[in-house]
Amino acid sequence: MQAAVTVTPARIPELLLGLATVRPVFLWGAPGIGKSSLVRHFAESLGLECVSLLGTQLAPEDLIGVPQIRDGRSVFCPPEAIARDEPYCLFLDELNAATPDVQKAFYSLILDRRIGTYELPAGSVVIGAGNRATDNALARPIASALVNRLTHVHLRASVTDWLVWAGENGIHPWVTDYLTDRPDHLWSQPPKTEEPFSTPRSWHMLSDALHSFGPALDKETLKIVAHGTLTPAHAVSFCGYVKIVRHTYGIEAIIKGDASWPKRVEDRDLLYYLAEAFRGRLIRELPATKDQIPPALRQAAHRAKSLLVQLAEISVEVAQTVIRDDENGRPVLPAWFLVEAARDMPRLVEARR
Repeated sequence: MQAAVTVTPARIPELLLGLATVRPVFLWGAPGIGKSSLVRHFAESLGLECVSLLGTQLAPEDLIGVPQIRDGRSVFCPPEAIARDEPYCLFLDELNAATPDVQKAFYSLILDRRIGTYELPAGSVVIGAGNRATDNALARPIASALVNRLTHVHLRASVTDWLVWAGENGIHPWVTDYLTDRPDHLWSQPPKTEEPFSTPRSWHMLSDALHSFGPALDKETLKIVAHGTLTPAHAVSFCGYVKIVRHTYGIEAIIKGDASWPKRVEDRDLLYYLAEAFRGRLIRELPATKDQIPPALRQAAHRAKSLLVQLAEISVEVAQTVIRDDENGRPVLPAWFLVEAARDMPRLVEARR
């Protein structure tokens, strides 16, 4: 399902309070951005127990129950997990990953709030959630009859919301500080190959590992843990950041001329991180047109080109990451700066193409 409008996690409690208390709601979103935890916290805020059913692990009889003979007639008895006397939050996780027969079994529960003769207690809420087919996740088409029985809310990752949550939940300071500097690394598009990728959930996993190993965490273990949880490029960058934290080696010192780009092969992860930090600085500070450059920035722009030349002398590949286009093939640095880079470093610009 395509999203016409998306919302951040901070909006979800308010929306669920107004929607889920009157009609069933379906939360759409990429893997690992917090759909399940948002539903559980919402249920807790209402004082309701959250009962989760995982669509990929259900058969139709798990919902409608099994028949029993009463007075010569068969009666379907719904499972104990669903048939409760007190109001609760029924969370249908990965609903769109369920088989068509299981989805069909949900119809009466979602629309009429009943299974056979059992009816959900007054005050209960029904919320579904699932990943999108575009996320390379297990997702089956939902029949129009079921789509029309739900109110659909599309969730997107928000680094602002996540950092607020992280500050309240003991996330490791290396993770929060890194994502404050590199908010674009909070989430990445799920890859088509089987490899880790960055999500709020994977950063939480990395934080748990950092806390678990503690100060004794060595460079090789950090590399294993980071590459085991994050998008490969993000893992390299994070390891470089940690090296900076541990050795007080930053981009500010390089820009001021108090330090130079690291040249050792074993510092290549650090070099990549510093290059990304340098790129972020250029994106923020360089104006769109050259005639807008105030005198103070002219010297900074000249220094930036000089640093780019020095970086290219160490590694054209790393320097190329500074001036690369975005994921849609659009330049992110001003055209005038790229033109001057082409004049001073034709080899670097050729490698970019």
